[in-house]
Amino acid sequence: MEYAKLGNTGMDVSRLCLGCMGFGDADHWVHKWVLDEENSRPIIQKALELGINFFDTANVYSIGVSEEILGRALKDFAERDEVVIATKVHGKMSDTPNGGGLSRKAILSEIDHSLKRLQTDYVDLYQIHRWDYETPIEETMEALNDVVRAGKARYIGASAMWTWQFQKALHVAEQHGWTRFVSMQDHLNLIYREEEREMLPLCREEKIGVIPYSPLASGRLTRDWSSESTMRSETDQIAKSKYDATAETDQQIVGRVATLAEKHEVPRTHIALAWLLQKEPVTAPIIGATKIGHLEEAVGALSIKLTPEEVVYLEEPYVPHHIVGHQ
Repeated sequence: MEYAKLGNTGMDVSRLCLGCMGFGDADHWVHKWVLDEENSRPIIQKALELGINFFDTANVYSIGVSEEILGRALKDFAERDEVVIATKVHGKMSDTPNGGGLSRKAILSEIDHSLKRLQTDYVDLYQIHRWDYETPIEETMEALNDVVRAGKARYIGASAMWTWQFQKALHVAEQHGWTRFVSMQDHLNLIYREEEREMLPLCREEKIGVIPYSPLASGRLTRDWSSESTMRSETDQIAKSKYDATAETDQQIVGRVATLAEKHEVPRTHIALAWLLQKEPVTAPIIGATKIGHLEEAVGALSIKLTPEEVVYLEEPYVPHHIVGHQ
């Protein structure tokens, strides 16, 4: 395993982060392909054995169950100070007033709920899951600053928003002397590169660590789109809304991933992740794994170094896409 500093911090994280959205309760969550606790624990344990120390979840994943599964597993399999736990806040946790969003009330309540489910006194990275159009950013940033000052989070990060929004949040924090965001969790992969236009340059300039989600485009970069379907590909309506199986240029890119994988004699996963790992300022792609083999394949990508010519070959067919992942 390789490790890197997260953005401009002194904290070392593995160059692959295990995303925990796939661990939870299918009966109480929009995604019906998630693994229950019995099947999730071996994957978390294997990740630790492979050297992964970075784990990302969210309060809204299976309405808290993902955090509970991760918390129990890490308590059993790891020392708290040796792992980096990241979770997120914003999603609607109930239908009651103040059941979601980024108000001071919601943040100060949800951090305590997350800590209880994760069975820890603090999280290493507390992230806002989306932008809250109903709450002043000043209120959100002050509340996050108070969470850090209270020792309940070591760092704060953001996810999935317009670049101007992220810049505004950074400015507000600097203006008031509050804690700044150190990371951006955005949507980035070979067939969705819209973040390269503004978000990545901003993150480079501000020394923000980028931890992209959906690095394999929900599996679409790992197989021919005409190949056998999976339960996730059939039932995951969110992923279906992000990727158009009829897009000719996307299919060309998938084909080029396959060509380079054959050339290097490696799985396609290696090529797709190697492309992300060489892109600045990407620190650690967030990989989802529902099988041990998914983890082992992903870690193997660290040994692949693409040439500049291969990077150009992969990127050449790309055309602009509609923005997806946030509004």
